[in-house]
Amino acid sequence: MKSRFFLASALLLAGCQILNTTNTEEEQTTGTNNNESPAQVQVPLTPTPSPTPKSTTVAVKPPVKVPTPQEQADLWRRITMQITTAIPDNQQVNHYRNWYLRYPGHLKTVANRAEPFLYYITEEVEKRNLPLELALLPIVESSFDQFAYSHGRAAGLWQIIPDTGRRFGLQQNWWYDGRRDVVASTDAALDLLAYLHRKFDGNWLHALAAYNTGEGRVFRAIRNNERAGKPTDFWSLDLPKETSGYVPKLLAVADVIRNQEKYGIEIPQIANKPAVKLIKPGTQMDLAMAAQYAGLKLSELQSLNPAYNHWATAPDGPNHLLLPVEHIDRFQTNFADNGKQGMKVVRYQVQNGDTLSVLAQKHQTTTKLIQRANNMTDTSIRVGRHLLIPVAMADNGQLLANRLASRSRNTHGNGYRVTYTVKPGDSLWTIARSQKVTIDQITKWNGISKSKALRAGQQLTLWKDSQSGAVIRTVYYQVRSGDNLSSIAQRYKVKVSDVVKWNQIQDQKYLKPGQKLKLYIDVTKVSA
Repeated sequence: MKSRFFLASALLLAGCQILNTTNTEEEQTTGTNNNESPAQVQVPLTPTPSPTPKSTTVAVKPPVKVPTPQEQADLWRRITMQITTAIPDNQQVNHYRNWYLRYPGHLKTVANRAEPFLYYITEEVEKRNLPLELALLPIVESSFDQFAYSHGRAAGLWQIIPDTGRRFGLQQNWWYDGRRDVVASTDAALDLLAYLHRKFDGNWLHALAAYNTGEGRVFRAIRNNERAGKPTDFWSLDLPKETSGYVPKLLAVADVIRNQEKYGIEIPQIANKPAVKLIKPGTQMDLAMAAQYAGLKLSELQSLNPAYNHWATAPDGPNHLLLPVEHIDRFQTNFADNGKQGMKVVRYQVQNGDTLSVLAQKHQTTTKLIQRANNMTDTSIRVGRHLLIPVAMADNGQLLANRLASRSRNTHGNGYRVTYTVKPGDSLWTIARSQKVTIDQITKWNGISKSKALRAGQQLTLWKDSQSGAVIRTVYYQVRSGDNLSSIAQRYKVKVSDVVKWNQIQDQKYLKPGQKLKLYIDVTKVSA
């Protein structure tokens, strides 16, 4: 290479020498006749310079500044610009990509749910210098449903199980479940993912698989392949079906979001700026009171703060709140103007038959909170004594629980769905009365006309209210060896009679391993 370089240099120098030869002056003679002497040609001492061409000024355009990922207007773009993982041409990846493309409405729903939280999650992933694909993991885990709950008792955006939650510092008690706290659970989930990444020597696919199914199971699969002389990459491991599809699903959704134009879909943009901000009132807060201070609907406040199981933040903390950034100043002003009052307290005179537990249940609070409000060291009370009882704020005669229960019924809202089979002689009126719903509700839920006659055997969808403002999620539980109706009901805090009714199993004497049961779980009851 060097000899070629040198040869080219020699040829270049030779060319320069040929072009730089000296010009000689030629003597010019003018012959008029032979008798006249030739005219002398005067050569000037200083040659006249030839005119030089006018120089042309070329405008140099400044380089076009390409916005960085952090400067993008669309948060999805900020994320996908930093995704570097090569998407394999894999049957499972292709399967899930096709599913997302076949159902584009799903990603639109996800985008709407993610809007308040995705900026915060993205910022946290970037701070830790983790792959930006992890910001999309809640799509796979929970579809960004902050109240999501699985048959394995995993909860929240990141679907964290109870033991793992406690291991990574997430409190779970009657008042509060940190697995549904967006800020706390994001911190815990990223801690767990970083830990798994180290455990698997920097292999992110193994770490993600372990996040889904547990590190022990992935390590066993790796060892089994090593003993059998097989490859130990993720794609070669013998893992549960759910886990084998988990990583391909994340890769597929990342590919679809990154290449929306290529695939001909449009996902609603999310502004690349903070949507919510964490505030710390420093005192237990009635959620209805906090919503009033902030100028929000109670349902809006609860959707941003799904960790609180009841009508207030936890007495011993946490008591922080996520609020929309545009409502922060209003909350702070009203909170200060009301003497930083966070709870409503009523003065109650003890009646015959009252006990602290009865009063706590009646006012939807706890014995401990009543004791604290009254500086009590035991549970003894006497008739005629006055007690201060913290209670939920009333709004137009409704307690918090009733307001929450009145939300629209849908598959991801309060209440549970049942199927009613029309019997001979049934009418909309008799069904509405027996099922404690209205005729308008039945016709709306089933898209039928009031004037159209029902037929025997026809199936109608009905939505039944949950109690106490519960947040209901549908869980499909697969019966294991040794299970019975009582143990399953106790595990998920439901009634045996309800399990029987939901699954129409009253004629079955025994449950069978592998049998699937549909359960309607109140996610606010399964935390403690």
